[in-house]
Amino acid sequence: MLAALVSGCTMMTSDEVIPRDGPTMREIYAGHMGGGTVRGDRAGVAVGLRERAMASGSVNLAGYTRIVHNEIDNQFERLPNPDLVMFVFPHLAGPARTPVPGYATVFPMYSRPAYALPGETVPY
Repeated sequence: MLAALVSGCTMMTSDEVIPRDGPTMREIYAGHMGGGTVRGDRAGVAVGLRERAMASGSVNLAGYTRIVHNEIDNQFERLPNPDLVMFVFPHLAGPARTPVPGYATVFPMYSRPAYALPGETVPY
């Protein structure tokens, strides 16, 4: 019974799986780029959904378009990298036991700068 079920799935021909009567790749590309007609265009679907929505003004692309104002804004804010101050006490160094006076040094907490994704930080 299992063999009959498995063989039933394999009896389809390639023409049944992939129909041969649809538009060609050239027609699909030309219709998508606006330079030609796809067979579906004959039914009055000459303009795609995106083009119709943009023509009606119902699409707001303000956050997705590139303009000078949002190009100079830093979308990926740099996360703070605090400076750490370390004090080195006076000590003797090397085989000659040379005295080294105490000193303070400053180094960043993280070795590389880190950036936040848009919306992860609170604007200040």
